[in-house]
Amino acid sequence: MKIGVSTLALYPNPLEDILPFLEKLSVDYCEIIHEYPLNDVNPEIFDSYSIKPTIHSPISDINISSPNESIRKASVSQIKKSMDLTNQLDAEIVVVHPGQMPFLARIFPEKILEYNYNSLAECADYAKELSIKMCVENMPDMEGYLFKDINDLSNTVKELDVFMTLDVGHAHNIGFSTEEMVKSNHLHHIHLSDNDGSFDNHETLGNGTIDFNDLFQRLKDNNYSGILTLEVKNKQEIIESLEFLKKII
Repeated sequence: MKIGVSTLALYPNPLEDILPFLEKLSVDYCEIIHEYPLNDVNPEIFDSYSIKPTIHSPISDINISSPNESIRKASVSQIKKSMDLTNQLDAEIVVVHPGQMPFLARIFPEKILEYNYNSLAECADYAKELSIKMCVENMPDMEGYLFKDINDLSNTVKELDVFMTLDVGHAHNIGFSTEEMVKSNHLHHIHLSDNDGSFDNHETLGNGTIDFNDLFQRLKDNNYSGILTLEVKNKQEIIESLEFLKKII
């Protein structure tokens, strides 16, 4: 298994600072959250490093299931721009968040789910045109988020012929066991953080109640060979989480 680190922990530093820091830690991948201030990435920056990129499409201010057509189309457009960057960087993976249920739209949930599916289908077709892997992420227990249920997500990515990013912290926050987390045949990418189950607070690995020993054993049993991407909050948490990983994988 290969190790990556999300720019979430190093926000808002530029890649000129992030990449040498991660290189010293012998990290394999840097997952770029593709929004300001990392919305404009020069592909040549990776030429000086052994680290490879993955891309996380924008998190802020988008909703691919919005009942507002202009917002929905703009959100899909932003994800496609992230896919273009993935292609330009010769990266393999782009992580995509599902849509959200707006407060006033709760009275027609089926329509919101339809918008969400159709938007994901459009993004999936674009990813296939570019020969990159779109990995849709499961969400935590927060108001309005879709795909909190990893089983629903697994069924959807199967239908769309794309892949799944398992966010272990999110799944633990919802109450899924490590056995349930890894059973999807479409699992291709993993986000790692810890929590006590009550809230998705992106703690250092080992500082919560997730059974990582069991999780990694199950991944090995399933011959998982993808990327494990740390999504913690700062440099020290990256260092501590990497030390934790070295001891158990």
